[in-house]
Amino acid sequence: MAKKKTTIPQYGTVMRKGVQYYRTRILDADGKQVSLYATTCEELYEKQAEAKRQVEEIIFHREHPTVAEYCEKWLLMQSAKVSAATLKGYTSNMNNYIIKPMGDMYMEEVTADDIRLALVPLSKKSAGLYNTVNMLIKCIFYSAERSQLLQHNPCVGISSKGGKPIQKKEALTDQQVKVLLDTVKGLPPQLFVMIGLYSGLRREEALALQWDCVFLDAPTPYISVRRAWRTEHNRPVISTTLKTKAARRDIPIPKCLADYLREVKETSASEYVISDSNGEPLSASQFQRVWQYVVVRSTQARNYYKYVNGQSIKYTVTPALGMTQKNNPKIQYTLDFHVTPHLLRHTYITNLLYSGVDPKTVRYLAGHENSKTTMDIYAKVKYNKPEELFAVVNGAFHQAFSS
Repeated sequence: MAKKKTTIPQYGTVMRKGVQYYRTRILDADGKQVSLYATTCEELYEKQAEAKRQVEEIIFHREHPTVAEYCEKWLLMQSAKVSAATLKGYTSNMNNYIIKPMGDMYMEEVTADDIRLALVPLSKKSAGLYNTVNMLIKCIFYSAERSQLLQHNPCVGISSKGGKPIQKKEALTDQQVKVLLDTVKGLPPQLFVMIGLYSGLRREEALALQWDCVFLDAPTPYISVRRAWRTEHNRPVISTTLKTKAARRDIPIPKCLADYLREVKETSASEYVISDSNGEPLSASQFQRVWQYVVVRSTQARNYYKYVNGQSIKYTVTPALGMTQKNNPKIQYTLDFHVTPHLLRHTYITNLLYSGVDPKTVRYLAGHENSKTTMDIYAKVKYNKPEELFAVVNGAFHQAFSS
């Protein structure tokens, strides 16, 4: 059978710098008209065919993106909304736990089973990581569904719970705050603990705080939140880009914190409130070492490994309250409760609500952009105290009882 001869179209011509070119126009993937040029009709025909193929491929991938392609697009859309540190975390988790197992699949091909299989390795990791990745997967697929790229969302029915159960954050009690302050007195984390408990700054806000934003001589001493800390390759980076617009705020501070900051400022040679020995902001590893002063004084269980007959044997030790560390008698186990840097801030917010500060004011002081975050804490604080609700409930139904 004879091969069908290709018919080359008759193209128009145009002179450019004294040379005659054949020209045609096509629509690109965005619907814009672009011109193609060649010195022969055959060459232009091949250029046109290749350009059309590329346009069709671009349009196809827009309408049928792979998981990796849509993840990249989603991250680009988020870059205008979240901080660089948050975006970095999203990117790392996506690359490791979403793109690796599902990246080559088309979004429309992914099933609920594919997602569950991708989450299996995470079930052995922390509940926080599991739920973060689960959240990212749902954000990606719900976004694609809203963009009408999916006829069916495979995330429907995927549980948001997995891994180890997440323990609800409980604010420190007044007694626990006293024990914590006694424990860190005179130690490197004391300044960070005081700032967290009595101003509610986020870790990145406290570690970026400079003395020019601490107003101790004002009639009402206060702290201005204007900078944020993050690290790149363990090196500190201070930026004026905050987590959200609401994070920019002025926080009145109580006398105990103002007095302590005055003492610290007298001996400080750094522009940073919390700094290393060179007056520079802390790196990630430096902050971990500072916080380790708290960790090593707690009674939480510790895992150790020792080699026996060439094998690594894991064993767990749970210190008793009041004991001293075997290898360092100066370290006493005084904390029988779990403390994290964020728990200091959570305690600050909870104490404001316990004291009757209205949620709108608490939202401002905490730098919450979303009122739901504040109201969730408010509801927990308010409705976990039935003894205070008795009079409210009794008054609401008093008329019914008397009628």
